[in-house]
Amino acid sequence: MKKVLIIEDDQIVGNIYRNKLRVEGFSVELALDGESGFEMLKSYEPDVLLTDLVLPKSTGVDFICKVRSEPKFSKTPIIVFSNTYLTNMVQEAWKAGATKCLSKSSCTPKQVIEVIRTVLAGGVPDSTSAGPKPSLHSTAKTAPKPAAPPPPDASSATAQLSDSDFLDDLRKSFIATMPETLTTLRTLIKNLTKADNEAARVTLAKELYRRVRTLTGNAAVAGLASIAQLTDALEALLKELCDKPANFNPSTLRTVASAMDFLGWLFDRAASPGADLLTEARVLVVDDELLSRRAITFALDRAKLKSISAEDPVIALKMLAEGSFDLIFLDVDMPGMTGFELCTRIRSLPRYKKTPVVFVTSLTGFESRANSTMSGGNDFIAKPFIFVELAVKALIYVIRARMESQNSSAPVLAAPALAAR
Repeated sequence: MKKVLIIEDDQIVGNIYRNKLRVEGFSVELALDGESGFEMLKSYEPDVLLTDLVLPKSTGVDFICKVRSEPKFSKTPIIVFSNTYLTNMVQEAWKAGATKCLSKSSCTPKQVIEVIRTVLAGGVPDSTSAGPKPSLHSTAKTAPKPAAPPPPDASSATAQLSDSDFLDDLRKSFIATMPETLTTLRTLIKNLTKADNEAARVTLAKELYRRVRTLTGNAAVAGLASIAQLTDALEALLKELCDKPANFNPSTLRTVASAMDFLGWLFDRAASPGADLLTEARVLVVDDELLSRRAITFALDRAKLKSISAEDPVIALKMLAEGSFDLIFLDVDMPGMTGFELCTRIRSLPRYKKTPVVFVTSLTGFESRANSTMSGGNDFIAKPFIFVELAVKALIYVIRARMESQNSSAPVLAAPALAAR
């Protein structure tokens, strides 16, 4: 029987994976922090390690370094869970000796088990990766070609038959805890927006980050992809605010508040059939400044959203007439036609009467906010912006539009930026 050691500080998520792996025929132990995980490693001697990167007492990267410093475990497969947006930490994990990095928000227990079986068979699967590919010095690059996975035993076959029941139970448990979770999150965000000093904001942001991080893991294992996709980005934004308090400003606080309001909307629909069907979305970016366009499209890439950019409002109108877009980002101060004028023209096109339009501008005074609303805009984000802040904003509108297209009877959302002022 192959042995798996899980290092995960969220005990609920850890227990879910431990129980599922045991049903699949593995021997499994769980450690709740990096230090106890390293001590358990030496006594348990696992065949594979599954670790989060954000851990108490010792980070996931430090844990990997310590494991690789032990000759006995220098080649033990290490599968890492990561936030999709923490690319620097993922790179550090590759360099430290991770075998495989997985996105915590998009991996189901079934997919994780498939990865574990593959690495134990001597291969490194290409799917469900998080972050950039490893360097030439990574163990993932030097691993042998995948061998045929071992045949599942009787308990594994039984488990596969009950995967849908397992997922249904997780989803029901998640939905049952949502009212309490939402109340706690709303209280924290309310206190965060009212905090009048940096120390108080950082303390509240850290607690909010911790709870959103737990929510990401729980939503992912419950198969609620839309919630996990949003909280994955929100988690990264909150971490950015905790690490760099100077980034607290009205724009970032509005974005966090908007995301929290939208989570409530998603929670109300979590039990709806087909609520998490993933479809592709197209985003149009209109800005006459090259660097601004690149910054916006980079942020959208981080959120796995396809974008097309235009530097001229007239060209943008032609692209809108010839194509179809689910979300539009507009600069305000452009030659020939302002963003407000362009938005008014967009609203005159039958196809785009309700398409979300978000202004990205350094003009964030009351007059600009009023003009954005009068011209038909839904929201705005202040320049300079944090990449992940724009990703959160985009996901709010794209996910909502996708779900409303599945259920045309859904109520209309008030413009979150204005509601959160």
